[in-house]
Amino acid sequence: MAKITELQKYARAKKAKQTKTAAKSNDSKAAAARNAGAKSAARDIDHFIKTAGLDSQREKEIGQHIGYRYDVNLVPDYRRLTPFLRKYMETMQWQDLNWLEDVHLGYEEGRAAVFDRNVNGWVTVPEGVKLPDNQQDRDMLARELLIKFQMSSRHPLVDLHKAYRKF
Repeated sequence: MAKITELQKYARAKKAKQTKTAAKSNDSKAAAARNAGAKSAARDIDHFIKTAGLDSQREKEIGQHIGYRYDVNLVPDYRRLTPFLRKYMETMQWQDLNWLEDVHLGYEEGRAAVFDRNVNGWVTVPEGVKLPDNQQDRDMLARELLIKFQMSSRHPLVDLHKAYRKF
């Protein structure tokens, strides 16, 4: 029998909670829709085509749409964790990748890369690394690359630490 990890227990409990919440939410939405009559809580399917898509005050301030608030596909799928990330989470005793949820694989000067906010620059994926076809898998690879780079002796903050440490 397979050993159930803490991450799997957490995922199952979260899924059960979401199912209960969704059922309650659907009941209240149906009641609200009946009470509203012709008014619908659902947004026009072409909302982002017909408008700028900047709905919240924060989106208007920064001038861009905050996609992960609306698109569940932008939230990491924990079934796609790389072996390194799974081991990292177990070692750190974390239940999620909360601080890495907004890390995605992008491109810098035509090369696959991930943005490191600590150094305000792009970390390019080494040549020869085969990129997965799935965006979720690419993002997991980006998260792994970012963690490995931040832990490496080649990270620029290592030099700052050596230059400015007090002890």
